[in-house]
Amino acid sequence: MDNAMQKMISAALLVGGLILLYFGYQEMQSLGNEVNEFVTGSPSDRSMWMMGGGAAIAIAGLVGLIRGKLFK
Repeated sequence: MDNAMQKMISAALLVGGLILLYFGYQEMQSLGNEVNEFVTGSPSDRSMWMMGGGAAIAIAGLVGLIRGKLFK
């Protein structure tokens, strides 16, 4: 695969992961999640999956961008 294409995919993963992290954070701060956390003692599964998935995707994108600079 072409290096420019790899950079574009890595950048898209980084942006997508950051967006997912943002929405996961917003979900964690929502009133419904706050009530659920108060009752059960833990945040909702949906918000945790969004935060974890967003972090993993953002890290994969960042590694893809950095890897090209390190091993050039």
